Amino acid sequence: MSPQSVLAALTTALRSGAIEVVDLTSPLSSSTPVIQLPAEFGQTAVFELEEISRYDDRGPAWYWNNFRSGEHTGTHFDAPNHWVTGKDLTDVASVPAGRLIAPAAVLDFSAEAEADPDFLVEVDHVKAWEAENGPLPEGGWLLLRTGWDARSHAQEPFLNADASGPHTPGLAPECARWVAEESPVIGLGVETVGTDAGQAPSFDPAFPCHSYLMGSDKYGLTQLRNLSALPPTGAVIIAGPLPIVSGSGAPARVLALVERS
Repeated sequence: MSPQSVLAALTTALRSGAIEVVDLTSPLSSSTPVIQLPAEFGQTAVFELEEISRYDDRGPAWYWNNFRSGEHTGTHFDAPNHWVTGKDLTDVASVPAGRLIAPAAVLDFSAEAEADPDFLVEVDHVKAWEAENGPLPEGGWLLLRTGWDARSHAQEPFLNADASGPHTPGLAPECARWVAEESPVIGLGVETVGTDAGQAPSFDPAFPCHSYLMGSDKYGLTQLRNLSALPPTGAVIIAGPLPIVSGSGAPARVLALVERS
């Protein structure tokens, strides 16, 4: 008998539970938190459903809806053309399919973020993680676990804003530049409303994760949850954004494959 193929082995492992599928996606509804920019700027739309029919005179045997949403509402994928530094680069429909399945490194700073919501990850933090866990994966994701998904039930605690703006954790500017320009990963995934820290409008450059990552033809994943269920290394991420032609991003279903003993 010939050896089992790689794909057959994968499906067997999925059926048996040897590989667990962890959903990293926040539910998408009208109560999903959205980023709030200063009033002078355009704002993203809250997710809305518009009923077309529901087993009634408008359609006796079927239920369906139209929906309205911002590209960057809920768990979503940032494409390079989202930011001015990547304006001539890839839209979300043109992201190579092979890049939507990739290994992940999960860096846990949940304790630090609980103590300080403005906590910033520095390059030295990443280097220390690498010294313990090995290098960041080539062509993979750097996922930042901060415990922020526990706040995702409502807008106010999730944005955590006061008169000085939002207070959420993220990468320091130099770390954002290093991840974008020197690390081997294809993108950054976070549990917060955007890839940048809450105070990033005041950084130099402003919104450094967006500026550096998008300008380096890399990607962002935001509003992830359940990163606590992933190991530091070994998980495989499947990111499925809507392929919106010319779109700067899209809501996405994001899954992780995790090998269990």
